[in-house]
Formats: sequence, structure tokens, C-alpha cells
Amino acid sequence: MEIYKENPEMVRGLFSDIAGRYQAVNHLLSGGLDFYWRAIAVRLVRPWKPVIVLDVATGSGDLAMAIRKASPGARVIGADFCAPMLEVAQKNGLPELVVADGMSLPFAKENFDVVTAAFGLRNMASWEKGLSEMARVLKPGGHLLILDFSLPTLPIVQPLYRFYLHHILPHIAGLATGRKDAYEYLGVSIEQFPSGNAMTSLIESCGFKNAVAHPLTLGTVSIYTAERSGAQ
Repeated sequence: MEIYKENPEMVRGLFSDIAGRYQAVNHLLSGGLDFYWRAIAVRLVRPWKPVIVLDVATGSGDLAMAIRKASPGARVIGADFCAPMLEVAQKNGLPELVVADGMSLPFAKENFDVVTAAFGLRNMASWEKGLSEMARVLKPGGHLLILDFSLPTLPIVQPLYRFYLHHILPHIAGLATGRKDAYEYLGVSIEQFPSGNAMTSLIESCGFKNAVAHPLTLGTVSIYTAERSGAQ
């Protein structure tokens, strides 16, 4: 399954195929917890008082829309390399959308107060390039927020979670979307994605400082926050 991460065209095709059902399936598979995760993310973003926000890998625009609602004075731009996903975001009411690869963002440096990415960095061919691009377009002292899946550290929870990821989730999602392989890829990508201290270290190696991990739901999901360092 690593072929997906190494082949952006396959990832784009996969998400294009499930775009119309993406939101509904996410709500189903998370048991509605995705609303809670975004609410926590928005609660972290609000005190930063952003004027302009970039949501990378915005997908159907769920996090971007939540930020707009919570920070009505902020201009929120959603970017994604999958045009069919942006069509869904547009229907959901997100007005500013750009087709863009997260590893090569078409924005000037030091342009945004906040950059966010929900469940998108993990799918990039290079996490380092994605994070470095986010640092490039952030103003010095600007804030980063990454929301993504992680592996729980509790010994009793981790094997149960892995069983769900690899043996239950793909079957349910396959019935709902017709693309079981998309959700087999999800489990593999979560296993490979760094979490906890490994992720905060990765973030700080890409132009950020003060990276903090906020584990949620027994550590199955984490929010990472950081500030863009002054020197780039």
C-alpha cells in the first residue's frame, strides 16, 4: 500500500472516486467523533485571532468551514490537489478554494497567520516538504495546526484499534463507497505516520518551534500545534 503515498496520481484518483461520499462515510466510521475533533481544533485556533487562514488538503472543507464559523472575521482559503473534493467544499459553502499541491503551494511566503491541515499531511508523498511549505507561507510567529490520526499508546487499546483499522473499517467503508482499497490504504498510512514526540520533532525540523501534541480519543487522533520560527 505504500505505492499510494509514493504515487500522488493514485491518491488523487482514489479521493476523486469517493469525493461525493467522503463526508458521510467519515461521520459513520468515526461515530460522529470527527465533529468533536474539529471543535477542539477550532477552540485552539480562535485565541490566535487570525486574519487570514490557509487550510491545506481541505478536502470537503469541514475544518475550514468550522474555522470560518468560529472566527467570522477571518478570511479562510481552502487548498487541495483533488478538484472533485473542492467541488464538494464549494457546495458546502466554502467560497475561496484553490486547486494546489500541499508540497508546492501557489502562495507568496509569509502570507498567512494560521495554516491548518486535517487528515491531509499523512497523504503527502513527503511530510517534510508539506510542512516546509506550510512554514514558508506562514508569517513569522504564525501558527500551525495539524489534525490527524495517530496510534494510541495504551497497550490495551492499540491492538484493538489496529484490528478495527485493518479488519473492520475497510469492509464497512468498502460497502459504503465501493472503494475498499481506499480504506485499506488508510490503515497502512496511519501505521506509517509519526505521532506524539516523533511528530513534534518532525514539525520542529521543518521551520517551526514550540510544537505540542494534543492526543484525543485515547490517542487515536492527535492535534499538533506549533509556531513558525523567525528564520527561514
